[in-house]
Amino acid sequence: MQARIKWVQDATFLGESGSGHAVVMDGPPEHGGRNLGVRPMEMLLLGMGGCTAFDVVHILRKSRQAVTDCVAELQAERAAEDPKVFTSVHVHFIVTGRDLEEKRVARAVSLSAEKYCSASIMLGKTAEITHDYEIREA
Repeated sequence: MQARIKWVQDATFLGESGSGHAVVMDGPPEHGGRNLGVRPMEMLLLGMGGCTAFDVVHILRKSRQAVTDCVAELQAERAAEDPKVFTSVHVHFIVTGRDLEEKRVARAVSLSAEKYCSASIMLGKTAEITHDYEIREA
């Protein structure tokens, strides 16, 4: 996996992924930014959310569940002192589908957290990662 980060100006950077996609990152005005893009730590949190949501949907589809939507809402806390690492992250999944089996949703969330989501497992080295979920009928 590769990435390239190019300084644009002030606190604005352009991140380019090895797969050919680009994203703008910027800092807050108090640090010289213009608020033109996500903060790098927000990007890290978004990456974890995308990783675990992908896993949950993939696992549910493989177990023949009629999942129609999955939202992962993340709430994170950071250390007060530098380096301001994440100290806790809570993921709340809202899984929607037709006749979803609660045990299969629970299993998908658990498998993602404990086995498959490399982003959350990596962040779990410095932060307490917790999960919960709700099931909604489509």
